[in-house]
Amino acid sequence: MTALERPLSRGIVTRYAIGSLGTGGFATLPGLVLVFYMTDTLGVTALFAGLVVTAAKVWDVVIDPWIGEHSDRALARTGSRRTWMRIGAIALPVGFVLTFAVPAGLAPAASGVWVFLAFLATATAFSLFQVPYIALPAELTSDYDARTRLLSWRVVVLSLAILLFGAGGPMLRRMGDDEATGYLVMAIVAGLVIGAGMLVAVTTAPRGLPGVQAPRRGIRAAYAEGFAALRRSAPFRALLATFVLQGLATGVMLAGANYVAVWVLDSEDALTLLFVALIAPAVLCAPLWSRISRRVGKERAFQWASVLFAVASLSMIGMIWAPGAWVYLPVALAGAAYAGMQTLPMAMLPDVISHDAREHGEGRAGSFGGIWTAGETAGMALGATVLTIVLALTGYLESTGSTVVIQPAAAVAGIAVSFSALPALLVFLSLVPLSRYALRRHDIDADVAAAPAAAASPSTQNPRNDTQETV
Repeated sequence: MTALERPLSRGIVTRYAIGSLGTGGFATLPGLVLVFYMTDTLGVTALFAGLVVTAAKVWDVVIDPWIGEHSDRALARTGSRRTWMRIGAIALPVGFVLTFAVPAGLAPAASGVWVFLAFLATATAFSLFQVPYIALPAELTSDYDARTRLLSWRVVVLSLAILLFGAGGPMLRRMGDDEATGYLVMAIVAGLVIGAGMLVAVTTAPRGLPGVQAPRRGIRAAYAEGFAALRRSAPFRALLATFVLQGLATGVMLAGANYVAVWVLDSEDALTLLFVALIAPAVLCAPLWSRISRRVGKERAFQWASVLFAVASLSMIGMIWAPGAWVYLPVALAGAAYAGMQTLPMAMLPDVISHDAREHGEGRAGSFGGIWTAGETAGMALGATVLTIVLALTGYLESTGSTVVIQPAAAVAGIAVSFSALPALLVFLSLVPLSRYALRRHDIDADVAAAPAAAASPSTQNPRNDTQETV
């Protein structure tokens, strides 16, 4: 598919960005509370809780390339990616509620199995939406800077979603008469908001022209197409490796935030303050990173954001010896950097896809999106796993319900390290593959110039993609 040549409308940008209310909510809330829910409410051991979350995410990693290839095939056959996006948006809230609806009285092991099965279904629904959602920007515009603008507003909404769910989720959790009821209330409200945001984003995908035939392909061919994209595109490999390492870093921090608030800063209210300190600068700085990238290029701006995040994270190691309100300052700097670490790689991915299309043919955005989503999912999932390994190694004590425990000093120190030095190390490591990313503005401009003007996608002919009022 050839991207739109006309300017993006405010309607498309707004509706696409609102989708991140759903993706940001799902990426944030389970990573923030699910392991804590299992260890401190259901009495599941830390390692088992980590394995439950990781196993569900590994399933996503397995199916994402398959979803991506089939999304491409649906696009070729019908001219639209809407169907699977809509199914995922409707199914996800149901699975999310079931994840936190563990029946009372179940043994910890049985509770862990319940959470695993429900979260597995929820994660599958998320992939049905997320994979084609990631593929859309390459088809909505071919302009180098317009893609950054589109994704920067998406990150603004993503940041607001992280704040809304990161701060609001724990508040909703405390509204129940007991912990289990509180988690269920949180899941119902959050699930409805997540699903609504996703359904809004579905409308940015073209309705398509039904009746176009596409060849049927087996599951082996679906995986082969996704991994072929990974093998042949050096820029994609470099960008994906960078993003996965950074996803691992943010996954560790996200999973550890609740533990930092309770056991390092000694206040559940600190969790809300941590998210406010992180997200308020991210909301303000997402458009700023877009401006910076127009001046110096996306890849250099991405490097700057990564270094700032790593330095800010590393400075928080002082929590081990002097926990206090000073932590919110480096968290705010990390938040400002986080906006760039989300905006810029997501804006670079459509460049990678369009560059590959010029060299190898159109219609593979879903395959790229499937591999990308699998990598992102793996990074975030392993973040929670790494945290649980640290908790286990440092002697963290699990509990059930309102049971009071006193954590050993080693466990508290491990929590602090997981929130500071470990993410910093991972982000510094991510600079190695990022240095190998070779695409520049002139490459993307050449791709646009080489695309035949007649090869317009169905989206350019779709009257629902409002193109009159430009951003």
